[in-house]
Amino acid sequence: MSTPYPFTALVGQDDLRLALLLNAVSPAVGGVLVRGEKGTAKSTAVRALSALMPKVEVVAGCRFSCAPGAPDPACPDGPHETGPGTSRAARMVELPVGASEDRLVGALDIERALAEGVKAFEPGLLADAHRGILYVDEVNLLHDHLVDLLLDAAAMGASYVEREGVSVRHAARFLLVGTMNPEEGELRPQLLDRFGLTVEVAASREPDQRVEVVKRRLAYDDDPEGFAGKWEQEESAVRARIVAARDLLPSVRLGDAALRQIAATCAAFEVDGMRADIVMARTATALAAWAGRTDVLAEDVRQAALLALPHRRRRNPFDAPGLDEDKLDDTLEEFGGQDDEPDPDGDGDGGGDGPGGGGGQPPQDAPEGNGPDAGDDQAADIPAQGEPSDRGEQKAPAGGGEQAAARASEPFRTKMLSVPGLGEGAAGRRSRARTEHGRTTGARRPRGALTKLHLAATVQAAAPHQRARGRSGPGLVVRRDDLRQATREGREGNLVLFVVDASGSMAARQRMSAVKGAVLSLLLDAYQRRDKVGLVTFRGSSADVALPPTSSVDAAAVRLESLPTGGRTPLSAGLLKAHDVLRVERLRDPARRPLVVVVTDGRATGGPEPVALAGRAARLLAAEGTASVVVDCESGPVRLGLAGQLAGELGGTAVTLDELRADSIAGLVKEVRQTQGLQSNSRRVA
Repeated sequence: MSTPYPFTALVGQDDLRLALLLNAVSPAVGGVLVRGEKGTAKSTAVRALSALMPKVEVVAGCRFSCAPGAPDPACPDGPHETGPGTSRAARMVELPVGASEDRLVGALDIERALAEGVKAFEPGLLADAHRGILYVDEVNLLHDHLVDLLLDAAAMGASYVEREGVSVRHAARFLLVGTMNPEEGELRPQLLDRFGLTVEVAASREPDQRVEVVKRRLAYDDDPEGFAGKWEQEESAVRARIVAARDLLPSVRLGDAALRQIAATCAAFEVDGMRADIVMARTATALAAWAGRTDVLAEDVRQAALLALPHRRRRNPFDAPGLDEDKLDDTLEEFGGQDDEPDPDGDGDGGGDGPGGGGGQPPQDAPEGNGPDAGDDQAADIPAQGEPSDRGEQKAPAGGGEQAAARASEPFRTKMLSVPGLGEGAAGRRSRARTEHGRTTGARRPRGALTKLHLAATVQAAAPHQRARGRSGPGLVVRRDDLRQATREGREGNLVLFVVDASGSMAARQRMSAVKGAVLSLLLDAYQRRDKVGLVTFRGSSADVALPPTSSVDAAAVRLESLPTGGRTPLSAGLLKAHDVLRVERLRDPARRPLVVVVTDGRATGGPEPVALAGRAARLLAAEGTASVVVDCESGPVRLGLAGQLAGELGGTAVTLDELRADSIAGLVKEVRQTQGLQSNSRRVA
């Protein structure tokens, strides 16, 4: 087993280290979601934490890590007698993005369950992680149903596996840590809320700190064991401090004054539900225990709010996470008051000089010569939470006839788009598809491991062979060939590729504002329906992929907002670039069906025969059966109808810009795709 990077050797990232340590002290806090750009030591910090976790006592031979002093009465390997057990290190279990449901929760032997009535259960990763750490890298790329199962188990402290009336339950209490890069897609707000704490991380812009990071990493890569040995004293100190804080935690007092501050803070920031209040209370208690105190102070409540509330305030993917710290301070001051017991130190400062400092910060006592204290330096480089974003204020580069980027108008709700036919793409909330979850529509022989048993079809397949198999008792004799997999119909996500004309003919600010507002509306709809989105723009003499296909509609909104206009209209280049993007994406994700939304006035200028070239490019997309819609941005009393001609070449439909605010764009797209589906079916029949 490789030597993990020492937790205490991490440079900076104070909030990340603190959030992880608080969950190590009190797993009831609810886990940590770490958001940040790539290369910011997210995974390194999580793996380093596992070496600090205290050892656990387990029942010998129990696959579910029951505690010998209080074994789980419902343990599938039980019942266990109370008595001495064995000691082992706390596990850190990693959940791969491509894991199946059975790998996560475990699987039943359906054949033995039907034929013998035996609950033969193979534990999954939730059982392995019990009383340890469950780490999910790129949690935003995990299938939604797996995230639901994961967070339900974390909330209930137990995992339930049910297959056609046969059920198994086992304990599953673990420290849940997820990491993600927001550029690759967001979690749904409901799932964000299930993580106790969230931390935003970013690489330091301070040269001295970056130099220290590189030095330590190179030293670790050259000699992992030797490097870890140099930090063993600091590691042992933090490990002992976690144990001491766990022991102190039951004695920590959460007074009425602190509770009032917690409730007032959650109300002031309009946080939905009551989970935030509970998480803040548990976090503030853990902060006090970490600092070696038995009373929760205002500073604990403040730190708890900064960790527990930012991700619960987002109303849509275009909102920047964060808190207004001035508003937070005003709320805490207004509802401060005095508790019914005096300050333990009698000096009026709330006991801020206790072990570890008043803020509950992790220890910064690195050996002399190992690098500067990174806390203040890094804080200066990371924008304060709640600072307004400068998105949308970017100006286009000077020269070339470009104009400043226009702000998007307010987005509006669209009707649901759906692809005709039955797909087999990634799980989503848009078009009909064959999925692992949904309503049962039939049965088939399993092609691999059986995951969803169709009981009636299995019994029907086995029934004619009972006499030949010598059945003599009440049980049904079932063979592997009798098992039938249920086929289910649910919803899939699609790829919506926007091809936006940014040429001079589109440069009227009011027109571009309306266009951007319409595209933002469809982006918001794509976020809610778990689509991938891409953005191609064309102007001047070429087309650019402003955003490759991604699940991050937030990133798409940023690119769209800052889009400048000006120059000629290379329409054919835009359509050919869209064709190239779709060709590459089909290789990466062949099951995901695309929709191309072309936003243009239909004019094509620049180069020889620009209109003819655009027509050939459009027919190339149509020949591959790509569903499309053209948003006609032409305005004025005299209209050439070029966008309508382009829609005809694409095999799609055109809709005028004026119709966008009436939500008719989504309805027309649905109608176009249904029409194309009928045409496609007709061609297949012919």
